[in-house]
Amino acid sequence: MPLKKYIDHTNLKPTATQTDITKLCQEAIEHDFYAVCVNGCHVTLAKESLGKTNIKIAVVVGFPLGAMSTKAKIFEALDCIEHGADEIDMVINIGWLKSGMYDAVRNEIKDMKQAIGDKILKVIIETCYLTQAEKEKACVLAVEAHADFVKTSTGFGTGGATFEDVKLLKKIVGDRARIKASGGVKNKKTALKYIELGVSRIGTSSGPNLIK
Repeated sequence: MPLKKYIDHTNLKPTATQTDITKLCQEAIEHDFYAVCVNGCHVTLAKESLGKTNIKIAVVVGFPLGAMSTKAKIFEALDCIEHGADEIDMVINIGWLKSGMYDAVRNEIKDMKQAIGDKILKVIIETCYLTQAEKEKACVLAVEAHADFVKTSTGFGTGGATFEDVKLLKKIVGDRARIKASGGVKNKKTALKYIELGVSRIGTSSGPNLIK
């Protein structure tokens, strides 16, 4: 599969304008990326901008902290789907995970997946805040809750994806879930290395640069 089909072309900046989102979608069309990834307020604009193309719309939910209620996250996700979202990138409740509230974390992911049905669910575990044991546990919980992907990072934490983290995630999830590397993927060499390590999707704001 060509590199372009791994890319979720992303703009999650709080300052992103309507023009910025339109440009993001135009670039996705020009380069035939797999998806765009935007904040929920931009779903309708992205849907209009992408028109009848096959490019998917991924939307972040509970972003970037993951600390709102499960009910609020599910409402947000369903609202985004109603307006055209194809995929949901949800941040886990990191505090619950670090508190050892594993049932709560698992149930939140499970409830989200059940609510969105056949839409793709990517679970952002925000690796920069987790110990190795916590990263492993987050992956196990996501798999148990039937998430489609585990995703490394929001890009708004203290760090993004790393090769070491992706190796660890792949070791834990195997073929039971796919992996999205996100945060700090700025060039083609790095992107190709992540693909070699087993990722199925790359979240980046540098999509056009990656394929030049």
